[in-house]
Amino acid sequence: METTTINTSAVRSAALKNGLIWGAISIVLFLVIYYIAPELLGSWIGNGITFLVGIGLAVYFCLDLRKQAGGYWNFSQALLNIFIMFLISTAMLYFFTIIFSKYIEPEYAERMKTMMMENVESTYRSVGLDSSRMEEEMSKMSVELDKTLNPSFSQMIVGFGISATLYFIGALIFAAIFKKERPIFFKTEE
Repeated sequence: METTTINTSAVRSAALKNGLIWGAISIVLFLVIYYIAPELLGSWIGNGITFLVGIGLAVYFCLDLRKQAGGYWNFSQALLNIFIMFLISTAMLYFFTIIFSKYIEPEYAERMKTMMMENVESTYRSVGLDSSRMEEEMSKMSVELDKTLNPSFSQMIVGFGISATLYFIGALIFAAIFKKERPIFFKTEE
């Protein structure tokens, strides 16, 4: 049985490059939404747009990586390179968002908290949650949002670890979809 051989360094550098490009696109998308349509931040529509753009970029860059691998790669080769790409892009956006909220736009965290609280309160009202229960849930959410939007160093590490774990699961799914083994048998003419 012939094993699949790929130019590992070329694919790895493509994974790094694609991760950096994807991270930069994600940062630009975040900034565009924040400055042009801030009402989309924290909303289902904004999250949906970001999710769809992310899926589209993931598909495009995974196909690009497979092309860099010569058109064929096994599951483990796909997983490693896709995870590297996912990890770089998420690290860029994650740490940029923290730097943005602490140093560039200090009011970002409070603005996000207010928008998210308003969205959740609207949802609670639409489902008919009684006011005492809603007040209790909103106070819990306020505490959680403070931790999320103004994390301590240890919370940043834990948050990034959770993000990395979720992106690893995503990389498992994408590797299963985009793996392409070299055919064992080739049709020959007689």
